Amino acid sequence: MDDQPQPTPYMPDPTELSRTLAGISVRSQRLLVNSMRRQIVPGASPEADPLNVGKAFIQMTVQMMANPVHMVKSNLNLWQDYLTLWNNSTQRMLAQDTAPIIEPTPDDRRFHDDAWNENRIFDFFKQFYLLTSRRIQSSVNGVEGLDKKTAGKVDFYTRQLLDALSPSNFPMTNPKVLRTTLGSGGKNLLQGLENLLKDLEEGDGRMKIKMVDPDAFEVGVDVATTPGKVIFRNDLMELLQFNPTTEDVVKTPLVIVPPWINKYYILDLRKKNSFIRWAVERGHSVFVVSWVNPDAGLAQKTFDDYMLEGPIAAIDAAKKATSVDSVNMIGYCIGGTLVASALAYLTAKDDVDQVNSVTFFATMVDFEEPGDLGVFIDESQLTSLEKKMTERGYLEGDEMATTFNMLRSNDLIWSFVINNYLMGKEPFPLDLFSWNADATRMPAAM
Repeated sequence: MDDQPQPTPYMPDPTELSRTLAGISVRSQRLLVNSMRRQIVPGASPEADPLNVGKAFIQMTVQMMANPVHMVKSNLNLWQDYLTLWNNSTQRMLAQDTAPIIEPTPDDRRFHDDAWNENRIFDFFKQFYLLTSRRIQSSVNGVEGLDKKTAGKVDFYTRQLLDALSPSNFPMTNPKVLRTTLGSGGKNLLQGLENLLKDLEEGDGRMKIKMVDPDAFEVGVDVATTPGKVIFRNDLMELLQFNPTTEDVVKTPLVIVPPWINKYYILDLRKKNSFIRWAVERGHSVFVVSWVNPDAGLAQKTFDDYMLEGPIAAIDAAKKATSVDSVNMIGYCIGGTLVASALAYLTAKDDVDQVNSVTFFATMVDFEEPGDLGVFIDESQLTSLEKKMTERGYLEGDEMATTFNMLRSNDLIWSFVINNYLMGKEPFPLDLFSWNADATRMPAAM
């Protein structure tokens, strides 16, 4: 027998626990009252389903009911999977070696904890969830008679629902959370509730998950540290110049156009991962567009304005600063789309020779197949967006960020739910997430 003393489980202080619960109760009531006040606004007509999700699923249900054979076959296949899983799990309980009938993809970080494989119960939860998810997704994708737009929307929101129902998102079925809860006497869940209330308060009743401590990084101190200076500005941007640090200098300067919905320093995070620093250390004179964070005063600025006052103005300013006739360019993300438009504009004017070369980073030029982003584009949603922008004159940066987070919900939503609310931890101080949280607005006309 093991004579070593066993660790005593943590027991929270009753006085501290009572004080914490009382504070949580008061804050919760305040949030609830404020939420109800916002709902009871005279003359307000809240949109029940601005994303048109309900309509899409109704159409899918109608088509499924029209083909009962497909539904029966799908259900039979799912039950067969369940029977196989139950049989394998029973054999494993009897200490027999059995291979899993389904495994997560290598990039699925939800099930990286060893207990998901080594513990029979958690392994059962994992495989049950993965089998169910696979079958539901295949059933939804196999429905015939839906137009491409509706089918894409149903597929996307089905994935969102399945991601939300992952056993990793619940304290009793996540082994890491369960270990932490037992070891801390539930202190992690209390702290997680505190974190949840704090996020709701800072989001004014809306769920605004904190991805990073806002004080973890300071622009110019921890990130965006490559020495540079502003050489030009107009209504929409400042042009930053970064001089090469080498004796030999590349004659043709480099002009970088980042997206106008993010800050430029994605390319200048820290010394070890700064593209701008890398470029100047190899003799390039680098010019970077730093977009303004627009307010209602810039509401009427259009795509044409962004093109003319962005890349076109930057090309001219960079040429004057270095006394050359042409520049090399990099367009990043939607900034690259703007660069492509600028090149078409210069070509139409027979003036494209002032651009020597262009490189695109993560840029779409042909939007005929926008992928999952197309889910957010229909008349109802555009009308809703236009209404918001007409009232304010711009679209808030965090509203766009929510859309992008949904495209990778497991990494950008649920991982933070687990860390912040179930584990009761503060977000990890990652420079990329600090940049991601530093979003900019977009003018209504744009």
